[in-house]
Amino acid sequence: MKKTALILLVSLLGYHLGQAQTTKDEDKVHSFVSMKNPPKFPGGMAKFYKYLGENIKYPEQAKKDNIQGNVFMSFVVEKDGSVRDVKTLRGLSTETNQEAERVLKLSPKWDPGMLDGKAVRVVYNLPIKFANKTGK
Repeated sequence: MKKTALILLVSLLGYHLGQAQTTKDEDKVHSFVSMKNPPKFPGGMAKFYKYLGENIKYPEQAKKDNIQGNVFMSFVVEKDGSVRDVKTLRGLSTETNQEAERVLKLSPKWDPGMLDGKAVRVVYNLPIKFANKTGK
């Protein structure tokens, strides 16, 4: 009886560990720099930066304070092409950081990154430039 219970316990543990490994691999986030086929914004990166330029609203307080520079952002392009886990890595001000996050969260779907013929989750890191062309 003890031997049967031990075999059953070992079998269940092996099954559980196998399931955990599968889930872990499926949820893995790859870096875009290491991808042979990284995610692509429809129309390419030039279109992505055009999207950003057309949708980012320079925060009034940032204009008044003449805050300029890059907000370094991170986000994950999911297997379905949606943008998730948007984070500010290094910001300029609360207002510019929030605006960069807002626009990235509204991004149209991307073509997902591919690895071995399967869509995978991919993290992107990129700067978003805030330039006050009118000055103070």
